[in-house]
Amino acid sequence: MAPKANIPIIDIASPGIDRASVARQLVDAAAEHGFIYIRSSGQYVALGDIDKAFDLSKKLFKAPVEEKAACSIQKNNRGWSGMHSETLDPKNQKVGDYKEAFNFGEFKDGKAQQPLPPTIQPDEPFINSFRDQCHALCLELLELLGIGLDVDPPSFFSSAHLRSKGDSGTILRMLYYPPTSSTAASTEDVRAGAHSDYGSLTLLFRLRGQAGLEILTRDNVWAPVPVTPPGTESDPSPPILVNIGDLLSYWTNGLFRSTVHRVVFGGEGADGETDTGPRYSMAFFCHPVGSVALDPVPSERVKGFVAPEGTPNANPYAERKVLTADEHLFMRLRESYKGLYKEEEVAASS
Repeated sequence: MAPKANIPIIDIASPGIDRASVARQLVDAAAEHGFIYIRSSGQYVALGDIDKAFDLSKKLFKAPVEEKAACSIQKNNRGWSGMHSETLDPKNQKVGDYKEAFNFGEFKDGKAQQPLPPTIQPDEPFINSFRDQCHALCLELLELLGIGLDVDPPSFFSSAHLRSKGDSGTILRMLYYPPTSSTAASTEDVRAGAHSDYGSLTLLFRLRGQAGLEILTRDNVWAPVPVTPPGTESDPSPPILVNIGDLLSYWTNGLFRSTVHRVVFGGEGADGETDTGPRYSMAFFCHPVGSVALDPVPSERVKGFVAPEGTPNANPYAERKVLTADEHLFMRLRESYKGLYKEEEVAASS
C-alpha cells in the first residue's frame, strides 16, 4: 500500500478564527509539505461557480479539434494544447503528457486577451468572474503567508500580485485526461509528468472520485493525494488543494517547498476513487506582476533558513540568478514547450 501524503487541512474562512494562528499553520505547512488543503466554504470561490466551471470545461474539451486548434497555445502561454504536446518531465518521458489543456490568461475590462473557441465565447464573462474569485483567494493566502513569516509589511507578497501594478503570467488552466481505455499508454507512461509548478501559488480544483495525483514525499516516495481527505467527506465541496510554486520557493530562499508531483495511470486512490474514467481538473497558477524583482524577503525566518544537506525536492532553480518574475516564468516555459522556441532562445534561458 502506498504511503499517505499527510497534507494538512486548514480552514481560513470560518467565523471567529484566529488569523495569526492560521497564518502560522500555513507557513509551517508550506515549509514542511509544500501542499495544503484549504476547506472550500464558498467564501472566496463560490461553490456553484466551481461546478459551473467544470461543466464549461467538459463543454470546451468536447468541441471539435479544429475549433480548439485555431486557439493553439502561443509563447505567451495562452491557448489550447493537445494530447502529448506538453512534456513536463522531459528527462524521463518517452512521449508527452496524456492530456489536453486550455490556458486562459489575464482579462482586461472583462475581455479575454486571446482567441476563444466559439463553443465557449458566450461564457467569457463567467470565465473572467471565476478567475477573479481565484485571484482573490490567492491574495488572501499570500497575505496570510506574509503574516506568518512576520514580514514587514505583511502585504509584501500579496502587493506584488496586484493586477493594478501590471500584467502577470497568471493562468487559469482547464485540463482533460482521457479515459485509460481510450489510450495506448504503456506501463511507463504518465498522464502528467513529474514536475513542480512555476509560479507563486497554485489552486487545484478536482472532482470527487477521480484518482491519479501523487506527490513526492520527503522520503522520496510517491504518495497519492485524495480528492476528499479524511474529515472533509461531509463538506459541500472537496477542499481546494494549494501548492507552493518554484518562484515562491526561490523567493523564500527554499524555506517554502515546491514539491514535485505527477498524474499517473493506475494510481492508488482513496476509497471510492478511480483512475479509469475521464479526469477533469482546473488549476489556477498565480504569478506576481511580471516586472516584480524577486528581492530578498524581509523575514528573519527566511534569512536564517538553510536547507538540510541532501533534502529531496529542493528547488533546482534556487541557485540561478533570476531578476524578475517574468524571467523566472519563461525560463520554465521554454523547458516544457521547446517546440515553441528557437534553439537560441532556449540556450539564452540557461
